[in-house]
Amino acid sequence: MDRPFCAGKAEGLEGVCSAPVKAGRAGEDIALQIQAAVLGGKVKPGERLPSERELQVLFKTGRGVIREALQVLKHKGLIEIHKGAKGGAYVKNIEVVSISESFALFLKQNQTDPMHLIEFRESMDYVITDLAIARGSVERKQLLQDKAEALAAVADEANMELLAELDRELNLLFAKMAENPIFEWIMQALQIGFSSMDNALYEDAEYRQCIVDNWRHTAREIARHEPIKAKSYISFHYMILRRKVEAFQKNAANQ
Repeated sequence: MDRPFCAGKAEGLEGVCSAPVKAGRAGEDIALQIQAAVLGGKVKPGERLPSERELQVLFKTGRGVIREALQVLKHKGLIEIHKGAKGGAYVKNIEVVSISESFALFLKQNQTDPMHLIEFRESMDYVITDLAIARGSVERKQLLQDKAEALAAVADEANMELLAELDRELNLLFAKMAENPIFEWIMQALQIGFSSMDNALYEDAEYRQCIVDNWRHTAREIARHEPIKAKSYISFHYMILRRKVEAFQKNAANQ
């Protein structure tokens, strides 16, 4: 629920957002000061910033500069502007999904080479494997095995949507077992941005069975606390994936 910040007053920003601004870049300076207050927890997600008039008084500047600062914060995704009776600038609750989607769009816009992504994923998976073995609970290790078995159970059905969803769940659970949210965020971004390629690759029955079996072996070795064996299966997976992507790219180029 939207909450007014400091009952509509600016006291909560004083001492945090009252540094003198530089001529020619007042809007940017004010935006940086408000940003520091938000990131420092002085203003919580869902709270409304003081009104434009109150901000003018606080920063001793004009309406145009305040509006410029608010636009900078909006562009960064830190606030959203509401209109109407309950209008004003509200601090956004930045969600993992929105960050992941932005990262995925960035990778696509820059036409990231799939081989670079594969190289990155393989390196990341090695690290996650060590952390998953060291930090993952018994319950999560069992759940990883259960989901791998669930994937194997539907491998022959050639239901691309179901296979892709189960594969996505496996990857996210695997990343979550590292107990480091950054791995989970990056994994989610990769899953969001490049699921279409996974779907296309899963259409190959031989490749599909290979990947399914590999997931089962990897999950089993993680549960057994065998990092070398688990990583050997991961290495084999990415060797097959590279070959498949190379063939996929060659066919696409010929067409």
